[in-house]
Amino acid sequence: MEITHEELDALNALVTVRLSKDDYADKVTDVLKEYRKKANIPGFRKGHVPMGLIKKQYETAVTADEVNKLLQKNLDNYLKEKEFKILGNPLPKMNDAIDWKADSLDFEFELGLSPEFEVNLKSRKKVTHYKIEASSEMIDEQLQSMQKQYGKLVAKKEINEGLEITAQFLAETPAIDHTATFQLDQIKGKKNQKLFVGKCVGDKIIVKGKGLFESDVIAQRLLSISNEQAAALDTDLHITIKEVNERELAALDQKLFDKLYEPGTVNSEEELKDKIKSGIEKQFEQQSDQKLLNDMTEFLVDQTKFDLPEDFLKRWIRSSGEKELTTEEAEAEYERSEKGIRYQLIEGKIVADNEMQVQFEELKDFARDMIGMQMAQYGQLPPEEKEMEGIILRVLSNQEESRRLQDQLMSQKMLDFYKSNGPVKEKAVAFDAFIKEAYGQA
Repeated sequence: MEITHEELDALNALVTVRLSKDDYADKVTDVLKEYRKKANIPGFRKGHVPMGLIKKQYETAVTADEVNKLLQKNLDNYLKEKEFKILGNPLPKMNDAIDWKADSLDFEFELGLSPEFEVNLKSRKKVTHYKIEASSEMIDEQLQSMQKQYGKLVAKKEINEGLEITAQFLAETPAIDHTATFQLDQIKGKKNQKLFVGKCVGDKIIVKGKGLFESDVIAQRLLSISNEQAAALDTDLHITIKEVNERELAALDQKLFDKLYEPGTVNSEEELKDKIKSGIEKQFEQQSDQKLLNDMTEFLVDQTKFDLPEDFLKRWIRSSGEKELTTEEAEAEYERSEKGIRYQLIEGKIVADNEMQVQFEELKDFARDMIGMQMAQYGQLPPEEKEMEGIILRVLSNQEESRRLQDQLMSQKMLDFYKSNGPVKEKAVAFDAFIKEAYGQA
């Protein structure tokens, strides 16, 4: 076997593989002998079919199969040995006139090569990392929510603004029988709200469901129906008032502070508001960080200039899927994929230059944190270390889950790297200003 290559230009190469019959003849003979042992052909005893007949029926197919195996193995080894940085996979140059009985066979493979480039992270142009600050309104709203949560319900005689109403909702089409709690401000319009004001426990109301609630989301929750049913709701609702309650807010005292946070860590209303502010802003960090990651991707793709082997990649895209694409479909897919290809190369360059590989112990620690957070969401305490270790290993033994966690961890590494080394400037903004400035939405 002889393998050579020719670099056609900086982005394209051609590999030629020459096989002699000696490279695969013995393997073909062995396979044909196995076929002969198992062949069931009328007129011949099993295992006694003439080899000439076996060759006539199977030799070409077996030769092609063995040659393909040999090509794949040795081509892969050659590319690794020569340290080719290729895009996609080698594309075989098609030859429909192969003489499988020839003493030697030549095969050619086209390669798309990764371009050489440098990533400049010292640009004067900066990418904004938004630090989203919690407004006093947000803090007060969450404070009141906490006071409500730990407050107490006081029964009231009749419905008025600010009270919690528990009612049973009945309807025939769609079939509805659901009891839920709501407030008057979730009912749309003063006219509809007046239907409830002054009503007492046990009173009944019949009203059209269409336009009754402030939103379809509220209708879904109160009536326990689907989004489609809420959007098309146009039926009489029979509503029976079950309870009317006022929720008295819990006092802002040490008893409440110790319920909300570790006892002794919050000792005043001011400290409580600081804790709430910190918690809200922590929740905003993920949104801000994702925006930075997206903006750095756009920035680097725009600033880092290099050519790609476009013709090769379009032909590779055309033939690499389960179904071969048309030329037009392949070109359209390339247009959609080009930015992603460029960023993958840029990210790979940054990872290689800064030795940012994911280590197994790092992945285990990352999985431990993720599992702990997921359990906390369901109010569960993390298990003992031995049990946690077993859970982590089971998660990482799943290739798909392990790959997902590796991708998330690498994204976190890239984010940390950009914050420390990228052309990043920090800007403090309120949440509304962030939405408007970052996404152009009011």
